[in-house]
Amino acid sequence: MGRILVTGLGLISAIGDSVAANRQALAAGNSGIGAATYLESKYAALLPFGEIKKSTETLLEALPGSYPEVTRTDLIALHAMKEAIADAGLSAAQLRDRSTAFISASTVGGMCLTDKMYADANATEANNSPFLGSYSNSASTLFLQSFFTIGGIVNTFNTACSSSANAIMYGARLLQNGLAERAIVGGTDSLAKFTINGFNALMILSNEPCRPFDSARKGLNLGEAGGFIVLEKEEHITPSHTVYAELKGFGNNNDAYHPSSTSENADGPFLCMQGALQTAGLEPGAIDFINAHGTATENNDETESVAMLRLFDQVPAFASTKSYTGHTLGAAGAVEAIYSILNLYHQEVYPSLNFETPVEKTGLTPVLSYQQRPLRHVMSNSFGFGGNCSSLIFGRY
Repeated sequence: MGRILVTGLGLISAIGDSVAANRQALAAGNSGIGAATYLESKYAALLPFGEIKKSTETLLEALPGSYPEVTRTDLIALHAMKEAIADAGLSAAQLRDRSTAFISASTVGGMCLTDKMYADANATEANNSPFLGSYSNSASTLFLQSFFTIGGIVNTFNTACSSSANAIMYGARLLQNGLAERAIVGGTDSLAKFTINGFNALMILSNEPCRPFDSARKGLNLGEAGGFIVLEKEEHITPSHTVYAELKGFGNNNDAYHPSSTSENADGPFLCMQGALQTAGLEPGAIDFINAHGTATENNDETESVAMLRLFDQVPAFASTKSYTGHTLGAAGAVEAIYSILNLYHQEVYPSLNFETPVEKTGLTPVLSYQQRPLRHVMSNSFGFGGNCSSLIFGRY
């Protein structure tokens, strides 16, 4: 069969409400991490976040009619998916067709409305909460399926921070096995008290903008985002298509070590990167740049560095874009896949921010300035809680 190509991109994050705006911020080194404006949490005034610069009410303006059960997670996803569909030039008929698959991902889902659902459940009235049906992590997928009348296979992934990387991988496998001609793949998550409190309990939230791969890193900043990619088989590409990149390879492995940490030997990260190279038919030396998972937590940055040192004779240039957006959880894999695609399409790399001193054990230094350089293949890493680790490899088309 033909190659799997990227023909559409859609994105909203703390650094912009479009793919172009995100690229402009990345190239300029402008982070979106700071004080939260719209988040309703006591931590909004205490910790920095990668908050999208749009209120929920503003995002609601994109909806025709009344949707009482819609969540901020849904609205972020809608914004990004509209851009991806328009960018790929997909018609309403194509979206309705059984050959169009939709694979999304989320970890927060409707948990951003936990307080409202709890209040409804304890109210004296007998009415059911309109938010009960939107509480699931799959609710945003079902909302978008209904909104766009998607006719093909629909599925949702919830594998923590690797969720949307796995959605991309699954969509590609549908195309490879003849179960779809095109797949809209990606993920979404919004900031929520539920996740903020959970990460705070783990004591891995930083009280300052995160410092990926720095010896003085203090933890991650939570963010929110939505990102979607349109994948199509090469045989269905016409001269009117814009082709951004080729999805060359992918790998998934489980570290099976700890609920929220990877092992000192970094077996999961190492094996998923190795597996991605094998499916792409590439040697490690073919990777020109890595968009690292790079959460700025003590465990992740050290073990990801160990994995890179195990796999590569000479570690390629790498950086973490979480220093711009914060950690967007289930959306992170898709957001960073889009950044990797932009690396290839524009032949440029974006720097890590806030880095000063390498980790003593590994001594690795990320890219620290915007650079234009020739790129053939870019790897994007996403490592999730429970040890679920995924790597994607994109090639220049």
